[in-house]
Amino acid sequence: MRFWKILLIGALAAVAFAADVAGKWTATAEGPNGQMKIEFNFKVDGNKLTGTATGPMGESPITEGKLDGDNITFTVEAHDMKIVHTGTVNGNEMKLKVDIDGQSMDMTAMRDATK
Repeated sequence: MRFWKILLIGALAAVAFAADVAGKWTATAEGPNGQMKIEFNFKVDGNKLTGTATGPMGESPITEGKLDGDNITFTVEAHDMKIVHTGTVNGNEMKLKVDIDGQSMDMTAMRDATK
């Protein structure tokens, strides 16, 4: 019984210390046609992350999202592509590595001040 209490406390602590990413973030990255802007609208439930991403290809759902402390992972599904994002959150800044069909690029997102 004591083991389960310790395990539960550890799990709750991990959720409590997850980065606060709920709300709107704006990211920029260099693409093949120059700089592109993407807006993320994150929703958080515990360590599960969902929401939408809006960019040059329109609005797409955020799936497979997870927060683990300051680490973040999520997928954006757009036009039969799965775009995988992994990175870290530090306050109002998010540094992401984005993988698209075997190609990768770096992206920085900033929290929208009007959150």
